[in-house]
Amino acid sequence: MPEARIRHATREELLAGLEHILKSPSDNGVLEGIVTRPEPSKRVEVESCDISIAGGVAGDHWANGSWMSTDDGQPHPDVQVSIMNTRCLGLIAQARERWPLAGDNLLVDLDLSPDNTPPGQRLAIGTAIIEITDVPHAACSSFIERYGRDAGVFVNTGPGRENRLRGLLGRVVKDGRVSIGDRVIKTA
Repeated sequence: MPEARIRHATREELLAGLEHILKSPSDNGVLEGIVTRPEPSKRVEVESCDISIAGGVAGDHWANGSWMSTDDGQPHPDVQVSIMNTRCLGLIAQARERWPLAGDNLLVDLDLSPDNTPPGQRLAIGTAIIEITDVPHAACSSFIERYGRDAGVFVNTGPGRENRLRGLLGRVVKDGRVSIGDRVIKTA
């Protein structure tokens, strides 16, 4: 879809969709999208991929350098995997083919609010397990450029911020394989 024809959702439209987003399942959700970022501005959708402690999401640039590093300069494991709610993303993106622009690796139908998925909560997806970290995930200038100012304000303030609608970040704690359609299950 050519960018010139994209109409961004308005504040009113986003607020009207909040109730639907907040009805996302609290457990036993579904993995609806997988996106790798081989380079910072490139997005590739895949049907399935491996996820590992050493490499994060296979094919993603995280392992080659991240915006957050450890003291020894390695990519920080707390930002290994980014996850976003598909009900929110669908409303913001306005078209399924625009989901990958968000830059999140795993797109799930699951309540990602801090009450439901606090730091330390583990999610089993496919045969992998991801642990939610406390690193905040917010809409950056690229997100706002792609989806509009109202979308950035929607996820970064008020109910959007309180319910972590921009998504969350996690670290891999068990290597495995994830595929579209896998259940997203909260574990101990």
